Amino acid sequence: MTGVGVHSGSPVSLTLGPASTDAGFVFVRTGLDGAADREVQAKADSVIATEFATVLGDQDGPLVSTAEHVLAALRGMGVDNATIEVDGPEVPIMDGSAAAFVTAIDQAGIVSQSAQRRFIQVLKPVQVAIGDSYGELRPHAGFRAEVEIEFKNPVIGHQKYALDLSAEGFRREVSRARTFGFMSDTARLWSAGFALGASFENSVVFDGDRLLNPEGLRYTDECARHKVLDAVGDLALAGLPMLAAYRSVRGGHKLNHAVLTALLADRSAWRVVEAETQRRSRTPAEAGHGMVGGIVAPAYGPIVS
Repeated sequence: MTGVGVHSGSPVSLTLGPASTDAGFVFVRTGLDGAADREVQAKADSVIATEFATVLGDQDGPLVSTAEHVLAALRGMGVDNATIEVDGPEVPIMDGSAAAFVTAIDQAGIVSQSAQRRFIQVLKPVQVAIGDSYGELRPHAGFRAEVEIEFKNPVIGHQKYALDLSAEGFRREVSRARTFGFMSDTARLWSAGFALGASFENSVVFDGDRLLNPEGLRYTDECARHKVLDAVGDLALAGLPMLAAYRSVRGGHKLNHAVLTALLADRSAWRVVEAETQRRSRTPAEAGHGMVGGIVAPAYGPIVS
């Protein structure tokens, strides 16, 4: 896929590829001015910034920004292992949603691997408060994201949205929800080096009580749904799919990362478990109904320690 970085404004290409069992999501950064390609694991401890986007890097600095939408697509579609090759500093923003990545995954197909699926199972609630933002992970049989947002902007106002994650549910309910912003923030963002590639083609833009995009909204609560999309992508940095319910109130990338970090730091709050599964081929009708990468896992499957 090719596009531009929403913050850098630079052209960038991205290629999704397979990865070995238990590899997780690995970003491969190419195009480094003659330097060797660099890899970074998509995990919580690789996050080096969460201002307006999730930025991954290593001890030598940032490698790839705006990682959350492609990670959301992979996790949302039930992919566990993949390489994400990027030849620029950002994942291409595409239309501001995860829809293009979902389409690419659908076209390429998902192959099952000869291993039981592993999960991070949350064992007790973990909460984080940052100012008037609040986030919580709590035990749950599958993965559920509950988001509540509140903006003074009258077009957005107060919105809630919840998603019980499945491939079909992600594709239908949140994958097309676009990133959004405000004209009043434009000068400040540009001066700080952000949103240089933002446009009506890749962002929902509000100006006071007006929506500026001529085509309108894709969902009446598109902003809340996009926050769910972001949460799925940011929590993919756990390294494994999660058995948990996540609640976010007036949050964003910073809160998502803080809650995930707090969970992983408390070894009494989670454990790694395996799903007992029966492997067979995947059909389109089964997508989103317990089928994960060609593996039958009712809900999230019977769990064994």
